[in-house]
Amino acid sequence: MLSPVVAVIPYTTFPQIGPLQTFGLMVAVGVLLGIWFGAVHAEKYGMTRDETYRLGTRMVLAGVIGSRITWVLTHLDQIDSPIDVIAVWEGGLQFSGGFLAAIAVGLPTFLGWNRLQRWQLLDGFAVATVLGAAFGRIGCTAVGEHFGRQSDFFLAVRYDGGEVREQFLGLDAGAPRVEPGLTFHNTAIYEGLWLFLLFAVLWFVLDRVKPTPGTVGALFLVGYGVARFSFDSLRVNDERVLGLTGAQWMCLGMLPIAAYIWLRVRPANAAALAAGEVGGTPVAHTTTSETASGRSVTTTKRKKPAPARATGAGAASEEGDAAAGSDPDGAAAPDGDVDGEDVEVTDDAAADPSPGAEDPGDDPTRR
Repeated sequence: MLSPVVAVIPYTTFPQIGPLQTFGLMVAVGVLLGIWFGAVHAEKYGMTRDETYRLGTRMVLAGVIGSRITWVLTHLDQIDSPIDVIAVWEGGLQFSGGFLAAIAVGLPTFLGWNRLQRWQLLDGFAVATVLGAAFGRIGCTAVGEHFGRQSDFFLAVRYDGGEVREQFLGLDAGAPRVEPGLTFHNTAIYEGLWLFLLFAVLWFVLDRVKPTPGTVGALFLVGYGVARFSFDSLRVNDERVLGLTGAQWMCLGMLPIAAYIWLRVRPANAAALAAGEVGGTPVAHTTTSETASGRSVTTTKRKKPAPARATGAGAASEEGDAAAGSDPDGAAAPDGDVDGEDVEVTDDAAADPSPGAEDPGDDPTRR
């Protein structure tokens, strides 16, 4: 007989934080942090932040649509009205469908990068995906979904109250109702904890180890695939096909892809690097210099996309403006900002106000 005392995690759902729906809030936080992390990483390998934000936005929209469609198809018993089909703010996004939809939308862009750049970028995007998904699982925990079978496992939860999306532990007519005192596996908590740990490990490998491109992507596929397959084996409210959930079938596909990347892609990338091939090049450079007064000035330069060319009278006007800002030899003015030249963003531009201090604007290292 199961004992409610054994479960060490008291569990009460929290579907709202003030006026905000917790699930929607956590998904939004995960999306923003994931895209930001990906954008910072991508600057090192040839993508501007704006380019990453545009790509990330397209992939996120596709992911939300794909994840909602797959959730609806596997939880038809929870659809009572047409509004339930689109009520994503209440929970109900299935990672497997969203992941596949996002990859499909991003694939044309991925294929446009050279081989080394592709895997340099995808490694960072894999880490960003884990970060976003981890916050998503906080939302799942908040609304009470992805429950597993009854258990007195030391990480099981003891339900103490609150609204839940899954009101029974199972799809059978005799399944126990989720009531205060019931102890069971909560796979959303398990997966959330694992994803935060996986994020820390992958980020460390990416940032400190700096492995061959493709390494982090392969580790992500194995780390997520094996864990998710295991967690889904505990779930009791998901529809199954031949005994497996949709996510488990996806995980089975992840493992051979991970093996291919590890055994074929990584060695090829290592050989390409050894041969002197170049992947993505940084679009942001940070330098630190000192003024005459000894004050440290940090300058970050980011590549600015080239503006669209004007035609007709506009083009003539631009040519005149360019000529006015050029030296007699035709070189662009140092502070010019034309056709993709580096844009200067100074993080600490304040000059030392002491008398005789050199004006940072006169420091040639900042031009």
